[in-house]
Amino acid sequence: MDIKNKNILILGGWGLVGTSILHQLNLYKPKKIIILSLQEQEAKEACQQMAEAYPNTEFYPEWGNIFVREELKDFQRQELLNHEDHRRKLLMDNLEIFTNDILDHSFLNQVISRHKPHIIIDSINTSTALAYQDVYHSYQELKGALFSDSKPLDRSKIEKTLTTLYIPQIIRHIQILHQSMVENKTGVYIKIGTTGTGGMGLNIPYTHSEERPSRVLLSKSSLAGAHTMLMFLMGRTPEGPICKEIKPAAAIAWKEIGFGEIKKQGHPIPLYDCKPINAQILKDKNKIKNHGSWTSLNKNLKSVYIDTGENGIFSSGEFETITSVGQMEFVTPEEIAENVILEILGDNTGHDIVNALDNSIMGPTYRAGYMRHHAMNKMEQLKGEFQSDSIAFEILGPPRLSKLLYEAHILNKICGNLKDILNFKDADLSKKSDSFINHDQKIRSHALSIGIPILLSDGKRLLRGPEIKIPPHKGGEIQLFDIKKINEWADAGWIDFRTANMRAWQKRVTSILNWVKSLPKEDSSSRFVHGAQYWDSNKLLNIGKIAAWIFMNEDDGLRFKR
Repeated sequence: MDIKNKNILILGGWGLVGTSILHQLNLYKPKKIIILSLQEQEAKEACQQMAEAYPNTEFYPEWGNIFVREELKDFQRQELLNHEDHRRKLLMDNLEIFTNDILDHSFLNQVISRHKPHIIIDSINTSTALAYQDVYHSYQELKGALFSDSKPLDRSKIEKTLTTLYIPQIIRHIQILHQSMVENKTGVYIKIGTTGTGGMGLNIPYTHSEERPSRVLLSKSSLAGAHTMLMFLMGRTPEGPICKEIKPAAAIAWKEIGFGEIKKQGHPIPLYDCKPINAQILKDKNKIKNHGSWTSLNKNLKSVYIDTGENGIFSSGEFETITSVGQMEFVTPEEIAENVILEILGDNTGHDIVNALDNSIMGPTYRAGYMRHHAMNKMEQLKGEFQSDSIAFEILGPPRLSKLLYEAHILNKICGNLKDILNFKDADLSKKSDSFINHDQKIRSHALSIGIPILLSDGKRLLRGPEIKIPPHKGGEIQLFDIKKINEWADAGWIDFRTANMRAWQKRVTSILNWVKSLPKEDSSSRFVHGAQYWDSNKLLNIGKIAAWIFMNEDDGLRFKR
């Protein structure tokens, strides 16, 4: 994609990599760059610096936590967790079914909808942001009550633990991101990801006093992998943006070298001293106290440092260690930025991990396609031999597939072939379906036994077994009184004999036949996979073919890359 005159949103634009990308982007004369950072001061500072350096580009600041709803974006993590209403909004936003309401309230969606960027560059360390919420620490706080009959369970601690679950958070983030980009027609999304260990393995020695290897660090790596696979799926979804990820496997450095006050998580490190005369005497059992014989020097730590951006401030000794050959080593942010720009422009750097997955996965094969013919023939033979219809077992899922297969099978039995479905009135098809299911106990019992109920033509009577797949059982009794819900449930997993559904089937058949009719009769090329021979209208409706057609054409379930 061309960068000139485009609107570009950069997430994490104040950071080390984000700043380098901003400098590279402005060489290509974008129209507008939206710089999003966690803090207001960071976003505005980055915009001011860039505006001074590149006066022909418009810079717009946005700030806040992109993983929460807009009203919570400026709160610290602990502020959210310690406030009951905020905490429960976090839980609902991440653990409830994804809805338009959740999308609309999302801060990330609001930013994308407000600016409608052509390109999104994401340099936020998502895996660190989520994994360092530390579910293991939450468990430690909760386990005393969990394993004791005498200690009451603290509901707030349970809620806090649930908010730290990583996978629901990354799934919801991707759902919001993808839907928002589709709706706002974003063309390219490129992520600067992480391996979680700077390219090292399970033997990584760099932990924050946890066990080795650190569970928190491995959580970060696990989340980084999950994030990559979700982007891989985004990239294989029709109508979505081009998705790319540059994943540095080394330490990233540097932003600044200097001498001054050393800060950790934004706070200075106060200096203390303990003279030998005040040493603690070690005994068999020593209590670790939060107070003792040390004294404050009433000043803060100052030293020579190298600023590695989001990874923190390192001493000379720490930097020398971590960048040594055989350790993490390092890569510069300018090199990352250069690869990002080249990938946006359509060049193949060889460093896009999503493209690497695309090219290294094992996809469908010629042999499998050849063998499929034999498998289908053998099953047809056995179906005739054992008088078995073999429609659906509801093991593959979803219930909608089972419902469609049964409906197609019943229409086959009633009509005989594809064309003849159009020779009946929709009301007649409804009545004939009622009659068929009333007399065919075998088909009826098979459907009901796998959890697919049958809604009769009057829309008021439901045949069912002990289990119903739709709606999913969430405890309590299900009240069937809302016609809107019944329509939704019938579409998702009920065999439906109402006239409206018969009209839907006739509309499908009409679409297929009209498409086949539109094909040039003289064309004998390989152009059409599903041509006239595939849809033989004089033969029985092939229930698998029609279900696949519905998934591809009605449910937008087409396999994008082959």
